[in-house]
Formats: sequence, C-alpha cells, structure tokens
Amino acid sequence: MSRSIDESFLDRARQRGLAVHDQFAPKTAPPPIPASVPASVLQPGVLAARERLFALGRMADGAMNKTEAKFAAHLDMLKLAGDVLWYAFESIKLKLAPRTFLTVDFAVLPAATMCLTMIDVKGAKAIVQDDAAVKMRVAAGLFPFAFQFAFPKGDGWQIEEI
Repeated sequence: MSRSIDESFLDRARQRGLAVHDQFAPKTAPPPIPASVPASVLQPGVLAARERLFALGRMADGAMNKTEAKFAAHLDMLKLAGDVLWYAFESIKLKLAPRTFLTVDFAVLPAATMCLTMIDVKGAKAIVQDDAAVKMRVAAGLFPFAFQFAFPKGDGWQIEEI
C-alpha cells in the first residue's frame, strides 16, 4: 500500500515531536471499562450507547455538542430571567498539576450566590469518565469555585454538586 505525501508529512511531524491534529486520523478505541462500573451500565443498550458516543470523537475547541448547546439555551433563559448574570463556554482553564488541566464546559455567575460556578455538561450520568470526575473533585479542592455536573432530565436539567 503506498502512502500519500500527506501521511508521510504527518509522520515526519510526529517524529519531530510536533502536535498533529489530523481530522482524518483513525479514531482511537474507547477506553476500557473500569471494574467499578455498575452492572446496570453494562447492559447491551447502555454499552452500545457509550461506544457510539466515543465513536464520534472529540469536538473542536470552542465548538459545542448538542447537549452543551441545549444547556447554553437553558442558561440564556436564566439570564433573561435575571437568575444568571454571566456565563461563558470553555473560557477558563484550570491547572491542577504539572501538565494536568481542566477546561470546564461553562463558567456561570448565578445572581443568587454571586459565586463563580464551573459546570461540566454530560449527556448522562453513566457516561461520566473516571478521569473527568477525579479532575472535578481535585479542582473543587484547589479553587474557590462551586463545581457541578449537569445532566439532561426530561425537559430540564439535573444538577449534581461536586
């Protein structure tokens, strides 16, 4: 099989230690399922949904997926009602340790508490990765912000405090 010039160029860039973001690169397999995952999550329908989720790959920086866009619309409604003073998408990057960062989906300033709240939006509770949950807990211990996960629930949102 012959390699194209583009593939050779990308290989040389990788060998030199350059970060290569190739939209046509093969998707990596989903991470292994930890032993701590409850048996209810391993049902065929739930597992297939998890595999489909990872098959989509990551969104580009600053681009919202459908769930995040729905949550942004929810925040817009709260802003119009005066319950939220300000919010921004992927605007704050927190350094947790050397070469370890957390970029939370939404930084929100609620009018009631005036406490900056970092909200990570997930499609379902079952798909929260262990590393995401750990990073949120570590960040909650390091920074004077409130940290939350948001999950869609019917027409509203289930908010879980960290």
